[in-house]
Amino acid sequence: MPPARSPGIDMADNRIVVLTTGGTIDKVYFDDMSRFEVGETVVGKILREGGVTFDFEVVPLMRKDSLQLTDADRAAIRAAVQVREESRVIVTHGTDTMVDTARALADVPGKTIVMTGALSPARFQASDAVFNIGMAVAAVQACPPGVWIAMSGQVFPWDHVRKNRGRNRFERTDD
Repeated sequence: MPPARSPGIDMADNRIVVLTTGGTIDKVYFDDMSRFEVGETVVGKILREGGVTFDFEVVPLMRKDSLQLTDADRAAIRAAVQVREESRVIVTHGTDTMVDTARALADVPGKTIVMTGALSPARFQASDAVFNIGMAVAAVQACPPGVWIAMSGQVFPWDHVRKNRGRNRFERTDD
């Protein structure tokens, strides 16, 4: 049952939409083949198990490793963000090209867009996925309109962050 709403409050202003694109957060490991594949999204399950009380919708857009995303995919992600009536949007995404997609979303007006993902699959016991989803939920409610990246226990402006592959974490940049 969705939470009660106060009269005069627009449903779209309170609702959070989560657009999923794949990436490590949704990867499944096939032991017999020693490979990973992007599976069904786990974000809705994470939110339900977390006992959230806000209204949300999870919309799977694609199931791709971020290294496989094309400019056409980024345009499709942008179009999906733009057509949503919600002003709060979380995009789950692979970490290798997250900043590239953030750049493609940077000038979408009137929306708080938070991108997040995981450095290890959510299905693994030792994964940053649940924490990152929680960070993204908090950030999308607290940050002003614009594009943000919630990773490594921090919220970064999209244009002041990079993935440090050697240290396997996201870091603020000064450029």
